[in-house]
Amino acid sequence: MSTSAAHPQATVARAKADRYSHVRQATLSLVAPLSPEDCQVQSMPDVSPAKWHLAHTTWFFETFVLQPHLLGYAAFDAAFAVLFNSYYLGVGARHPRSERGLLTRPGLDEVLAYRRHVDEAMASLFDRGSGPWVALVELGCQHEQQHQELMLMDILHVLSCNPLQPAYGQVTRRDGAARMQWRSLPGGLYEIGHAGSGFRFDNEEPRHRVWLEAFTIADRLVTAGEFLAFMDDGGYRRPELWLSDGWDQASREGWQAPLYWSEQGGGWSRFTLAGRQAVDPGEAVDHVSYYEADAFARWAGARLPTEAEWEVAMTHGGFADACDVAWQWTASAYLAYPGYAAPAGAVGEYNGKFMVNQMVLRGGSLATPEGHARPTYRNFFPAAARWAFSGIRLAANPGSPVGLAEGKTDTGATLQHQRIDDRQG
Repeated sequence: MSTSAAHPQATVARAKADRYSHVRQATLSLVAPLSPEDCQVQSMPDVSPAKWHLAHTTWFFETFVLQPHLLGYAAFDAAFAVLFNSYYLGVGARHPRSERGLLTRPGLDEVLAYRRHVDEAMASLFDRGSGPWVALVELGCQHEQQHQELMLMDILHVLSCNPLQPAYGQVTRRDGAARMQWRSLPGGLYEIGHAGSGFRFDNEEPRHRVWLEAFTIADRLVTAGEFLAFMDDGGYRRPELWLSDGWDQASREGWQAPLYWSEQGGGWSRFTLAGRQAVDPGEAVDHVSYYEADAFARWAGARLPTEAEWEVAMTHGGFADACDVAWQWTASAYLAYPGYAAPAGAVGEYNGKFMVNQMVLRGGSLATPEGHARPTYRNFFPAAARWAFSGIRLAANPGSPVGLAEGKTDTGATLQHQRIDDRQG
């Protein structure tokens, strides 16, 4: 190979090596405040222990990058292929998700040694220059960033179950919300979905056209104060506000407030990564399910945006709090885009097989790694899920009397319109 041909490959490999190192170190930084005991606990079936996240993200690189592409690679422990496989049936058996907390062995030290083993092998691969595995490395980095947010979701739930209510650490949240304004977008033919050469998950494609009727959308998220007004107005006691499945779920689980909220001495507090704190009426409400978001929207005389409406509004002016406060529930079921085809092989199990019984969330949260979010990103959870950093952005049809503009809250929300007339062809 000529020097001129080799040099660009070496540059690509080095850039990817730096990217890999940065992501892997960020994961270790997230577990630094935790004890080995913290890393072991599984507080509900949907939660995975931090130790498991550390191992599974390592398993991903070992399984999809090293074993097929690094000649002579020796697995750290053959048993880990089952223990730390999540849902990739195409590569073999897996340990039950609900029993991950029972894996007291391997211990945390051995899992960290596993990470070092794989990191050293990845360094050897990078030293050999670029290759067909580069795209898989980026997929692995994006996958690990998803697990970084999942780790924070899961450790919050774990710590919330401890009577001592221990804090994970300080987390920056936004100051009080400004007055709510509403943006009007005209009906017409738009395009949504990823375009360009940057990274995207397969569920963000193909880009396609959608017809939208005219709509309005709020420029900020619903606040805790506005949600408190919903609660004070009997929001959790009024079945007419709820979808049937949502009412049954809320009744069965005894929901009276968002997850982690507690009423003591006449006031509300919530458990956060920084410990238990008084509810700030000006902060965005989070840890609500799709059912709660939908009921709130109906109470407010509004609705949730579809994912197409959200993306069009985001690409036509954007929102200041779109990607770093709370994921926003949409009214869209998680389905394949027209023309979608899952990639071949086990990697094709990443998204496509989950396209049922889930609702789409858009944006990002305070726990989303920097640079990971984008306007076309499609997150998804079951409608009853509450442990994600999930919040509410309202939408409405033109002329709808939105309750938040009619004095239902004391947080200063008002119906102010800003028309956006440009549209995509």
